[in-house]
Amino acid sequence: MLRALRYRNYRLFFAGQLVSLIGTWLTTVASSWLVYRLASEQMPGDEALLLGIVNFAAQIPIFLLSPFAGVWVDHWSRHRILIVTQTLSMAQSFALAYLVLGDLITIPQIVALNAFQGLVNAVDVPARQSFVVEMVEAREDLSNAIALNSSMVHGARLFGPAIAGLLIYEFNEGICFLLDGFSFAGVIVALLAMRIKPATVARKGTRMLHSFTEGMRYALGFPPIRTLLALVAVSSLMAMSQSVLMPIVAVQILNGSERTLGLLLCAAGVGAFAGSLYLASRRTVVGLGKVIAGACCLMGASIMLFATSKYLLLSLGLLTLSGFGMVVEMASANTILQTLVDDDKRGRVMSLFTMAFLGMAPFGSLLSGAVANRIGAPWTLGIAGAVCFLAGLTFATRLSALRPFIRPIYMKKGIIPEVAAGIQTTAAMVSSTHD
Repeated sequence: MLRALRYRNYRLFFAGQLVSLIGTWLTTVASSWLVYRLASEQMPGDEALLLGIVNFAAQIPIFLLSPFAGVWVDHWSRHRILIVTQTLSMAQSFALAYLVLGDLITIPQIVALNAFQGLVNAVDVPARQSFVVEMVEAREDLSNAIALNSSMVHGARLFGPAIAGLLIYEFNEGICFLLDGFSFAGVIVALLAMRIKPATVARKGTRMLHSFTEGMRYALGFPPIRTLLALVAVSSLMAMSQSVLMPIVAVQILNGSERTLGLLLCAAGVGAFAGSLYLASRRTVVGLGKVIAGACCLMGASIMLFATSKYLLLSLGLLTLSGFGMVVEMASANTILQTLVDDDKRGRVMSLFTMAFLGMAPFGSLLSGAVANRIGAPWTLGIAGAVCFLAGLTFATRLSALRPFIRPIYMKKGIIPEVAAGIQTTAAMVSSTHD
């Protein structure tokens, strides 16, 4: 389960990111609560809409810029890109801390700083996804590294939201932003301590537009990649409403407070962490198609039931299942994509995955905020869950048509060992016959 940690660079990355991600969850919870608090004071009744707008501002740059960022990631040093993006993220967190602790913060300032972070993430996320293959030398350990990445994100989610709820209750949101700023030092130090081979990125003299269109044709022209990206996009569009509306569910549906919000997000984190461990324990990518379909259906069904719950314990249990389904679906899709893609197009394909996963979220945030303002959070969540469930069923019906495209690649890479061995034996026999 921990075999990817035998690589020194990956161990450094894992440790640094673990520290940083706890801080990221502090900021995630603090930002939602801060917007909800300010909206309640200044524009009561429009909390859902403002939460949607702020999340839209944070994530729309990812949708617009990620495909172009993928070209940069394929042509520049991913290691250096990450040092720059992590430093800029640190500066953004310190800016939020200064404004909140100085009692200067306004919603337009939050929108602007979230938009800035979105610009940084548009480059940072595909760079991080693509950088994994440079840290893990053996391809058979790549899926384990991706699963451990996911477990790291959601392991931090187990503690971050609960700590954030306590810090907000005892102090204010500014402390969360301040601690997040300092937490970036962990990943920056880890990146600087790595030993990276100089020639890790193939530099080409082609123009950006040509590289961009080449990557789009490659990804969208191959049915398995195209179908996976479509499923991830639909799931992200619908399921992201869950987190955007969480402050409203915590206060207005469950009659709780900021601590209730922390518990709800923590419950989703427990499920997500369990899903990550499940994927890390798998030794092969074979069979992940069925896993993705089942996980998407589980997530959709859990969100539908969560929409009807008015009891905290039941809601926590359903969010655990939802978190499990979401991370298993997204991390499995990531793993299959990383396995199928050609190395020279990895950054561009992972940028499209980033656009589908995180880039669709702003539209989901804006849509769910606007719809919840009209029909309420429970109905909005129920519709979102139903769409996710139907998307999972549709993907399941497509699996048999996708296997003929995937199987030759798995055979070529030795992922289906018994088949690969058979091919090699046959080839050797044919060769000896010709001799």
